Amino acid sequence: MEFLKLISGDNVILFILLFSRVSAMMAFFPFYSYGSVPMSIKAAFAIFITIFLIPISHTGIVQYDITTLVLAVLSEFLLGLISGVILNIIFGAIGLAGEQISFVMGFSMASAIDPITGVNSPVIGRFLTLLAILILLAFNGHHLILLFLSKSLASINLGDFYPDISVWRYITKAVANMFILGFVISFPIIALSLLSDVIFGMLMKTMPQFNLLVVGFPIKIIISFAVLGTILGTIMFIFKNEFLSAIDALVKLF
Repeated sequence: MEFLKLISGDNVILFILLFSRVSAMMAFFPFYSYGSVPMSIKAAFAIFITIFLIPISHTGIVQYDITTLVLAVLSEFLLGLISGVILNIIFGAIGLAGEQISFVMGFSMASAIDPITGVNSPVIGRFLTLLAILILLAFNGHHLILLFLSKSLASINLGDFYPDISVWRYITKAVANMFILGFVISFPIIALSLLSDVIFGMLMKTMPQFNLLVVGFPIKIIISFAVLGTILGTIMFIFKNEFLSAIDALVKLF
């Protein structure tokens, strides 16, 4: 009965808009949007979160016509899309670093379908992405996303979201920083790989009988794995700080 009261009368519009905002989170936010989670579970979780947040929600819509309602629903999905892009940029940097590491290790052809994102990615990039998800769960990043969702209800009325110029500037800067961050994460392995190439080149000049394919490549792979194991904790520490910075940016922007 209490649930029927919440979605009766004027609260129907409130429920639709709030469900749209929560559904956008399930569709675009990291961890919640991954394809490995069944759609039925996502829908049930979205309905549960919507019911839970209805008492603290409010809408700025005055006229309840179909055009206004459609535009309000689109604005909610736009909010979820932009917020999801900002958070997924951090995972994009991790994936980019994994691709660069796979390339210098000679594993660029060793790719497989990622069951989380559904795209074809190198094994090193997939490993770093899966580890980043575990770190996200370890420091309760999925809870921070839910907290951002609840705080957005206090700062942005349902159906009233419109991105200003500061949002687009932040996204542009974040995309540029994604490539820089990906290079910084993979730089130790790239640098040692270049150094090993120089050493192997000098050996081939002094000892022409040195077989680079038989000896050089396995040594290069062993060095890359050793360096990756050494800097893995630092990579995840950088990921954690960047993700927390993105969450803070979302709170300030919205």
